[in-house]
Amino acid sequence: MTNMQENIKEVSKQTIKNLFNKQITPTPNEYHKEFCLVAKEYKLNLNECNQFKELVKRLNKEEQQEIKEKKITTFEDLIPVLLNRVATKNLTTLTALFKESISPSISIGLDEKISKFSVKIGNSPALLFEEDIQKEMQNFITERFEADKKVVKEKTAEIAKLVTLMGKHLTEAITSSGESGSEVSNIKDEIQSIKIKDNNAKELTNLQSKLINAAMSIENEMTQVGEKLSSGKNKVKELEAKIKTLEEQLNKSKEESLKDHLTGVLTRRAYEYEAKKIENNFQRNDTQYAIVFIDIDHFKAINDTYGHGGGDMILSTFGKILSKYTRDSDVVGRYGGEEFLVLIHFNLKRELLKYLKRIKGIVNENSFVYKNEKIKITFSAGVTIRNDHTSYDSALQKADMLLYSAKDQGRNKIILENDTVI
Repeated sequence: MTNMQENIKEVSKQTIKNLFNKQITPTPNEYHKEFCLVAKEYKLNLNECNQFKELVKRLNKEEQQEIKEKKITTFEDLIPVLLNRVATKNLTTLTALFKESISPSISIGLDEKISKFSVKIGNSPALLFEEDIQKEMQNFITERFEADKKVVKEKTAEIAKLVTLMGKHLTEAITSSGESGSEVSNIKDEIQSIKIKDNNAKELTNLQSKLINAAMSIENEMTQVGEKLSSGKNKVKELEAKIKTLEEQLNKSKEESLKDHLTGVLTRRAYEYEAKKIENNFQRNDTQYAIVFIDIDHFKAINDTYGHGGGDMILSTFGKILSKYTRDSDVVGRYGGEEFLVLIHFNLKRELLKYLKRIKGIVNENSFVYKNEKIKITFSAGVTIRNDHTSYDSALQKADMLLYSAKDQGRNKIILENDTVI
């Protein structure tokens, strides 16, 4: 028997003894934990004990800190920590969302870099867990914001330049007119001071000459003023055109940041902003509304059968249906993936039921066409009335529970909190 074997045998004996003294049941997990502690005392460098440390080194800082605080030393105890990570199947969607979240912009120049980075994380979604990749993502977002700010600053500086130029032309025109007016006033004083009874022809001749010169001066000055005002008018038109273009660009950028690029409804962030406004109105004025939590049934199967192109078509068309048949005073948002949220104002519950039946009827009675193939879809939904809950969050959570109850009961159902099923 080798020294290593003898040492391991001693470590094993000591391990069993320690567990007995500590009154710990020698399960495989507890035995492994104590075995590695004893092996360390015997200064045995065993691969089985080092594997755990090597794995921990590959985790991120937050996970390492959690392991340290909870004094985790075995693979079994490590499992709950790893389960907190994003599911791998969702990473592909996450990488696509990252690209779309920073693409709408009034600036250009980063699209090629973003595309290359998106291909990299698209080929290996698990890279999202790497700290370097996360820093690179943050840098992209910062670069995009800075690029947008630069474009807006340049356009604003150009407008300021035009405004300054316009002011200069108007000031010159007003100054020129003022000087001519002063000259006319002096001539008027001279005319009043002439004693007509003297009949001094020389003075009248000189006055006539002054009047002619003054008239010519006024005519020249006013011609120049007209030319300058005409030039200023053209500059104003150019300024108005540039301002209009800038407003259109800024409005387009703002609209793109609020609307989901695929479905045309509000993004989750924009939805949550509008939801707060509706909730505040409810708190102040008791304006009644309902929360409708919607999920398209068997969406994964649609993607598997028709590809992401077919899935995107379904999402896009479904979003258009919700937008078309929901009033402007209400709110429609994409909550994530194939999930949608609608906030509906109503006075009588039959108005709410009429809306829900209409949306379900339109979806059930029509087919979605993709590449000449007709696709039938259904959806499930949970509905709560805000007044029945102490808070918006409570009402939303209950709507989510009713949605999953609808799915458990066979899908293609809308379940209300009073057990009404549509």
